[in-house]
Amino acid sequence: MNIYKDRDYTPMKLSEEDTPFDSPGFIFEIKFDGIRALIYAEPGKITIKNRNGFILNNYYPELLTIKDIVKEKCVFDGEIILMVNGNSSFNKLQERALLKDKNKINYFKENHPVTFVCYDILYEGKDITNLPLLKRKKILKKYRDTDYFIKTPYILERGIDLFNITKKHKLEGIVAKDKNSTYQINKRSKDWIKIKNWYDEEFFICGFIEKEKGSLASLILGERKNNKIQYAGKVSIGKRNQEFIKIKKQRQLKRNYLTEFLSNDEFITLIEPKLQCTVEFTEKTKAGRLRHPVFKGLRLD
Repeated sequence: MNIYKDRDYTPMKLSEEDTPFDSPGFIFEIKFDGIRALIYAEPGKITIKNRNGFILNNYYPELLTIKDIVKEKCVFDGEIILMVNGNSSFNKLQERALLKDKNKINYFKENHPVTFVCYDILYEGKDITNLPLLKRKKILKKYRDTDYFIKTPYILERGIDLFNITKKHKLEGIVAKDKNSTYQINKRSKDWIKIKNWYDEEFFICGFIEKEKGSLASLILGERKNNKIQYAGKVSIGKRNQEFIKIKKQRQLKRNYLTEFLSNDEFITLIEPKLQCTVEFTEKTKAGRLRHPVFKGLRLD
């Protein structure tokens, strides 16, 4: 297989763990919240593809300049990110990804440009996926950074320190990589491990959605802002969970603070928002919705 010519494959996938660690056998990088992409570049020519094989050239024209930093055929692996106030913003990136009008894309190109954060090179004149990671990093090092192409930095051994830094600055987390690992196309490997930062807060339970089929229900969440409960999204809970049984006993309402945000789904039950629960999540969207929410339990008063 010629990985430059034959592009019908997916980038190496990460496994996941909850706890950061130190190890002399690993390097550690900041995990950016963006769009995974492979870039196929040669002098005067470039193709940018997401993990599903969709070509992104027209969506992020500023990245086309990456072809100018190569002298032969190369394949780069990395993340397309959009920075807002010093942090990568997935919400702003999503907003940009939905644009199709060329004038709007050009406006965003000038006012909200993206950057390709490159963390690996798979091909340089030939397939180099069988080289150890640190050797590939050494090859990648010779490609100069630009306004739109940045090589991700890494540290050796000290994963816990880097994780604590990302937590302090509210970044998504870190990635641990075996420093001798080869690049494994189309595979999920324990050689690369993502460790995400999670945050937890307390939310009002304003209702629930329970369908006849399935073992899970959804809790409708709200949080108090400006003396009003605002919609924060939903979180799953097991139907047999004793706390869900307690929630179902709360006084039901025909309407409540969040009625305007909800459809007239026959399976929705609105309740008086007196109970609160703790929910773990990775981020809040611009609209205040939780990303990757996990129910941790009812608040014990």
